[in-house]
Amino acid sequence: MRQSPVNRILILLKTDGPQLAAALGSALGISSEAVRQQLTKMAEEGLAEPVTEASSGRGRPRQLWHLTAAGNRQFPDGHADLTATLLATMTDQLGQRAVNAVISAREVETLKRYRSEIDIASDLPSRVATLAAIRTREGYMADHWLEDDGSVILVENHCPICSAASVCAGFCRSELETFREALAASVEREEHILLGARRCAYRIRVAV
Repeated sequence: MRQSPVNRILILLKTDGPQLAAALGSALGISSEAVRQQLTKMAEEGLAEPVTEASSGRGRPRQLWHLTAAGNRQFPDGHADLTATLLATMTDQLGQRAVNAVISAREVETLKRYRSEIDIASDLPSRVATLAAIRTREGYMADHWLEDDGSVILVENHCPICSAASVCAGFCRSELETFREALAASVEREEHILLGARRCAYRIRVAV
């Protein structure tokens, strides 16, 4: 199905971060005037907003377009309100131990699924590539690349369980451990959506 220009801009801002209007037009193959019309429409709908930032050189300040909170909500968040309410109720009624048990059970099941697809005998970039594909299927809009120092970066541009994780940080700790076990590698989180970053990013190295 052909996507509308607005949806394509939403995806570009979500996956690549704040963008100049000219860069968006170039990526979409449309004129600067056409992309500005779409951005104006998105601003009127509260989906995106321009933010003026100083340029790195002596040129004029740049106007970068960002997603607003409403724009971010255009991407699925796994029944956010219901999940957050259920977790809060479980904590109040059954205690943190019950919530931890649920998280642990989810971790065991998730690790089993990931291990069924990830070939531990393959090299690290291949293992991360497989994990990125799995996470993208699960709604995390994942990407990955190899760094000059041999580490691999895994980024997740969206978190479909963000509301649940904001209520219970155990989900984020569990996912980090799941990555380490599934990849048989050292994994460190360098950017975190819950701490205000626009994405989660992980640096992955061969375990020593």
